[in-house]
Amino acid sequence: MKITVIRHTSVGVEEGICYGQSDVVVSDSFETEAEFVKIKLQHHCFDAVFSSPLSRCTKLANFCDFTEPILDDRLMELNFGDWEMKAWNNITDPQLERWYADWINQKATNGESFAEQVKRIKSFLNEIKKTDFQHIALFTHAGVIRALGVILEQFPIQKAFEFQVEYGQINHFEL
Repeated sequence: MKITVIRHTSVGVEEGICYGQSDVVVSDSFETEAEFVKIKLQHHCFDAVFSSPLSRCTKLANFCDFTEPILDDRLMELNFGDWEMKAWNNITDPQLERWYADWINQKATNGESFAEQVKRIKSFLNEIKKTDFQHIALFTHAGVIRALGVILEQFPIQKAFEFQVEYGQINHFEL
């Protein structure tokens, strides 16, 4: 099965803010960025289109003429819990240092670890494997794309955050 994965466009949040699963607005350049994505997707035919339920993903899916994507909470970004919508530099939680030291296994306070995010993406993939789909699209987030790369053995988990994922970037995976 081919999996085409589309990261949402840039967001209307100040740089340096931890926004994870917060439902933030897209930036003012949305239409320009989204048009570029739409052009790149125009010749693809998908058996199914899935999306994170966060508006930055559903808005892009809709703009690209996928008006009824299948929403799945497992495609949401990493849950940063108490750190959501705070500037990284202003987080005084002592858990932050432990998270920096072991972001794979340590959870954000009242959030989740990257290992947990990988587990939920693996759950999504295991369910998809049971279908007859040949080619699917996922409108999602950088953390999900990195988790897919780990699960599909594109790189080891320790290198996940070295894999750059730009806003509006399209990646292709084989399942």
